[in-house]
Amino acid sequence: MKSLMEGNLEDCLLNKVDLRRQWISQMVEEVQKIVHHLTTEISYQDIRFQAVLYSDTYNENIKVLAPTQFLITVPMRGLAGYREARQQRWRYYTLQGARLPCPLRDPEGLQQWLEVEQFLKSLWQWHEADVNIDGDIVPAKVLQVFRKLVENAIETCHLSGKVSMLMDRPAVRVAVETSTGRVELELTPSVEIPTAWSKKARWPSCLKRWPSAERVQCIKSFGFSLLACSNYHWQLSFLRAEQVLLEQLDEDGGCRRKCLQAMRQMKEDVWCPGKRPVITSYHLQVLGMQQKQDGQRLT
Repeated sequence: MKSLMEGNLEDCLLNKVDLRRQWISQMVEEVQKIVHHLTTEISYQDIRFQAVLYSDTYNENIKVLAPTQFLITVPMRGLAGYREARQQRWRYYTLQGARLPCPLRDPEGLQQWLEVEQFLKSLWQWHEADVNIDGDIVPAKVLQVFRKLVENAIETCHLSGKVSMLMDRPAVRVAVETSTGRVELELTPSVEIPTAWSKKARWPSCLKRWPSAERVQCIKSFGFSLLACSNYHWQLSFLRAEQVLLEQLDEDGGCRRKCLQAMRQMKEDVWCPGKRPVITSYHLQVLGMQQKQDGQRLT
């Protein structure tokens, strides 16, 4: 039986979690309207970028990293029929196209090169020098093109009073003024790879009880994405698969999602207060899924 103090603490925490949810929902609502407006204009100016659709429910293109820090993935158009690179080759170019005497560093971890020839179908614009060097689609050049499009869209959509560019590079970041405060958005071009699973993603680990083999195959069918967020290498992303796993955390009757909400509140109030926390909600989410994989039940 809970003591009076324990009950009061739990009620206080739950109230704060509920207020946070309402506050963030309001910001997401305002942000996605602005993002839809901007990316619709960007798509009109450059066919290679798609508009981020407005959604009344969950929007898979908006990831809340912290209350005032969102990741926005902007899908790219005109690349279809992805296949893994057949052979390894060295790269000897700079971002300006000059030749190097020594090859560039190979990608590490969940990073990779991206050649236009890895796609069975591609728009001719992906072969242009503004994004392509020696057959590679180079993320830094994609970001350079995208940054200019964002700057122009802010002016064209008459959003200068609400949206301002931030000078972080190579990332494209903007600050958005909402009715509940200022939010920083990282706008990241994304190549969607549906139905395939990267060989670099060695998941799940062996001897794990969760998820089941059948569930693993289902989740892998959602595919993955490649994000333009560095100079030469594309970052592998599995946001859609992670969201499905997150929704299934408590299928054994546990309370992991409730614990995640409590830890997230503690992170923002005590551990990492501020606009750009070292620990994000994503880090806590990974911990929750790791705990589920280890087979421990939280009740």
